[in-house]
Amino acid sequence: MAKVGAPVGIVALIVFSILWQRIKHKDGVRMFVDPLKLKMPVFGTLFSKVALSRYTRNLGTMLRSGVPILQALDIVGETSGNMVLVKASRDVQESVRRGDSLSQPLTEHSVFPPMVVQMLAVGEDTGAMDTMLHKISDFYDQEVEATTEALTSLIEPLMIAVLGGIIGSMIIALYMPIFKVFDLIK
Repeated sequence: MAKVGAPVGIVALIVFSILWQRIKHKDGVRMFVDPLKLKMPVFGTLFSKVALSRYTRNLGTMLRSGVPILQALDIVGETSGNMVLVKASRDVQESVRRGDSLSQPLTEHSVFPPMVVQMLAVGEDTGAMDTMLHKISDFYDQEVEATTEALTSLIEPLMIAVLGGIIGSMIIALYMPIFKVFDLIK
């Protein structure tokens, strides 16, 4: 029974990976997977910080280049790489189209931390929105770098333990026949 399970598992894994490559970019799948990615225990904050950094940097660059804000929000939402930010960007775009401020609808979305909302509000009040967006992006770039360094320092001991386990099992596998020979001699 175990001999049949391994090939079936390998075939199932190959079929799943091929199917995943075909459907992972569809909106329905991304609307389900992207919120889960942001809620993952260790990597969720990392994904969130990367998406926010990309979103704010692109929006700041577009505003600095003179792109109208409604068009910039439409483009930036799509380039953020996360459907949660796409949805939030569409809501912000509708709010701005109605004449509301940019920072007010951001409070309704949990993907935007209060610090981002406050800095955008200050940027709106002072007329330096692009500068504030670049400062937010720089902050999140530093946070991503610090998070990846912390994850790397956590992964190193695990890798040492895994390699030690592999080498230990190889040594045991090499010496077990020798011990069996001694048992047969007695």
